[in-house]
Amino acid sequence: MRDVVEAALKAADVSYEEPRPGAFLVRLPGQHKLATMTWLIVGETVLHVEAFFCRRPDENHAEFHRWLLGKNGTMYGVHFSLDPVGDVYLVGRVPLAAVDEDEIDRLLGCVLTYADDWFDRALELGFASSIRREWEWRAKRGESLANLQAFARFADPARAERP
Repeated sequence: MRDVVEAALKAADVSYEEPRPGAFLVRLPGQHKLATMTWLIVGETVLHVEAFFCRRPDENHAEFHRWLLGKNGTMYGVHFSLDPVGDVYLVGRVPLAAVDEDEIDRLLGCVLTYADDWFDRALELGFASSIRREWEWRAKRGESLANLQAFARFADPARAERP
């Protein structure tokens, strides 16, 4: 199975390491979430998939978790899960009998799509106050706001004042 995973990663032309036999750390480049580091670990009976999504939210916990649970029902191959401190991961387990190069490509595509497409909304729900403070801090110092533009509609005081 290790050979199947490696062949799929090479075919997908993604950057990866194999720190130990059968454990692949894959870098999936995105646009909103710049990179999603994803583990593919070949076990005795399953392929384990795990990717860090975001840290534990600072605020709005109930709405944040409600949103995650709502997303879980629409997902393929992986779902949102929390670690013991509340950080959010995408995780999945696929029986080895169902794993081939196409399935690995599909799983990686799902991880990338979910992580990248939903990252900004997760940050908005769980970290809005921190984003506003960061916007204000950077604006006062004349620093770049480029990577905060996705949040300008609620973080930029100039936009908030407009009718």
